[in-house]
Amino acid sequence: MTDTPTHAPQGSDAKLGPIARFIRDTELDTRMLGMVGALLLIWSAFHFYPIIAGLFSGNGLNMGAGLFITPRNLWNLSVQTSMTGIMATGMVLVIITRNIDLSVGSIVGVTGMVMGIVQVNILPPMLGLGSPVIWIITAIIGIILGAMIGALHGWLIAYRAIPSFIVTLGGMLVWRGAAFLTADGKTIAPMDTTFALLGGGPTGSVGAVGSWIVGLLGCIAVLWIMQAGRKSRTKHGFPQRPMWAETVLAILGCGVLIGAVLVVNAYTWPKGIVDAYVKANPDVVVPEGGLQISTGFAIPVLILIVVGILMTILMTRTRFGRYVFAIGGNPEAAALSGINTKWMTLKIFALMGLLSGLAAVVASARLNAATNALGTLDELYVIASAVVGGTSLAGGVGTIYGAIIGALVMQSLQTGMVLIGYGDGSYRMIAVGVALVLAVYLDNLYRQKTK
Repeated sequence: MTDTPTHAPQGSDAKLGPIARFIRDTELDTRMLGMVGALLLIWSAFHFYPIIAGLFSGNGLNMGAGLFITPRNLWNLSVQTSMTGIMATGMVLVIITRNIDLSVGSIVGVTGMVMGIVQVNILPPMLGLGSPVIWIITAIIGIILGAMIGALHGWLIAYRAIPSFIVTLGGMLVWRGAAFLTADGKTIAPMDTTFALLGGGPTGSVGAVGSWIVGLLGCIAVLWIMQAGRKSRTKHGFPQRPMWAETVLAILGCGVLIGAVLVVNAYTWPKGIVDAYVKANPDVVVPEGGLQISTGFAIPVLILIVVGILMTILMTRTRFGRYVFAIGGNPEAAALSGINTKWMTLKIFALMGLLSGLAAVVASARLNAATNALGTLDELYVIASAVVGGTSLAGGVGTIYGAIIGALVMQSLQTGMVLIGYGDGSYRMIAVGVALVLAVYLDNLYRQKTK
């Protein structure tokens, strides 16, 4: 499932360099290190591009030109990545089992339109305008509808032996048309005020205190996982990592979490929103230098984190996850070993539809409207995120965290192109296409080297 290095004999240490020994002792996934390195390289290139371009153009070295690695842009980048990342975690399962799903963007569109009609036209007359349960019912309906559409696709693929490419290609067309017909192409807006918070924004975030709570809970989880891992290794007689390696991993994990908290808290509410907040709350004391309110983690980012954790547990700690990798490794052998591959395929596509419905909740809430164009071309970015994140199109290999990093890479490319002045869609499509082909090429080289 993942590349876990094994400890080499002590006599071979002399043949290994310090970096190789570090990777061996910490058991870090080399694919993950490569993806993180590529991500940091992309961030640095986009941040320093205006500075270098200004130097070569004769305008001089402008050290203030870098706009990418800033709290504001990184916060927006995390929110923009959330929807793609949520769906990419499900696409990993689909691709691991040697299938594909081209319909996820259209599922987002049709479920978004249905949710818009439900919360704007149906529920308010029944429950009253502003009812506190409107957003809950709406989200549940959207998620269930997405799961039902995915289950239909899975049934056609598994029990009617129609290739997944054809089924989901047809689904992409059918559900995109259904999204248009749902409201005759009209835009449904605005959304319920509480529902809109699920899309992020300054008010759709947990603030400084909430972010520190999330960060501290994350650090506690990292330490607990490290301790539980050592106990499990001792119980099953597996070799332990050196204590220095455990310490480095704990510091690294907590450092990333604390760094993320510092970044999101460094992004404060815009002045106009602060002024409106002070006007609506006259008892708030405004300091002499002005009121600074930290935004903190956006709700869509927290949703992505929760989805990533649950999907990782599903893939690495349950029978379901083992069956997924077994089917991807050898479908015929998996069926002969007693795995109900047809039922598993149906459940995998139902889960993919469920995550698409959840992504539709985030997307329509962030837009504060439901449009029939919602989710257009998202299927390409979701597939690209999974592949860039290390999921092999040959099946049997993939990780959840890799897909999330892949989604962050794809969104970084798009955002960076806009910031350096190439915001036209054609340039961004070229960048994404090159990144996708390069990722598959590197994956092939990696597979050949490991063999």
